[in-house]
Amino acid sequence: MSTRRPVATALAVAGYIIMIVPILFVVATAFTGGSTLRFPPEGLSLRWFGEALSYQPFIGSLVTSAEIAVLATFLALLVGVPATLAIHRGRLPGKGVVEALFLSPLIVPELVVGLALFQQLIVTFRLDNGPVLLIGHTALLLPYAVRVTGAALAGADPALEEAARGLGASPLRTFWTITLPVLRPGIFSAALLSFITSFNNVPLSLLLQSRTTQTLPITMLDYVQQSYDPMVAATSTLILAATVVIAVIAERTVGFAKIFGGINR
Repeated sequence: MSTRRPVATALAVAGYIIMIVPILFVVATAFTGGSTLRFPPEGLSLRWFGEALSYQPFIGSLVTSAEIAVLATFLALLVGVPATLAIHRGRLPGKGVVEALFLSPLIVPELVVGLALFQQLIVTFRLDNGPVLLIGHTALLLPYAVRVTGAALAGADPALEEAARGLGASPLRTFWTITLPVLRPGIFSAALLSFITSFNNVPLSLLLQSRTTQTLPITMLDYVQQSYDPMVAATSTLILAATVVIAVIAERTVGFAKIFGGINR
């Protein structure tokens, strides 16, 4: 592969280096025994992990981020799964337009979405920041709910559902016994991707936050502007480790390759 496509191989290696090396710097800095962000680390210590786990603003915003991510993921799947069924199994006119509408948050910059929600819902209708932030996160997660579950549904044979209905099964029974088992891996994968995306979101949360609904990434951003110690690096390392663990468990239980392999169909 390297001899046949040297340019592609070199670009792939360069891409991996650009993505991985900064992460390694952050992880290494998290284990420093010093009091400032420096590389190489000044000794090895777990001091800053303890500081991060005991810093109350981080803990409070962590709970807020988790709550918003769970609720936004649930709402996105609640809307996205029926939309997927309508697009792939229904007789919905203009299916391509409807699907493009659900996927549009992937194209529109998050700052534009956040500014529009801020202007219309907070300034015009004077809604609280918390519900608007939840609406914004839900809108950002809809493409994952529709696209990933749609990939799972696209890989299934519609004849199975037609056979079930032909044998006398009601539409509800057909859904529970045939369609839902087919969708389950896609729903699980979409939920996982949605949760991680919402939890780590910065641009939208930065525009729609309030003092009572500040997420962990925004709290970390504010902390970096005031302090220069390695506590943020330790917090980032903990988040990275949790993400990797979740991804490994999901790969072992569901298998991302099986689900994402159908996205481009």
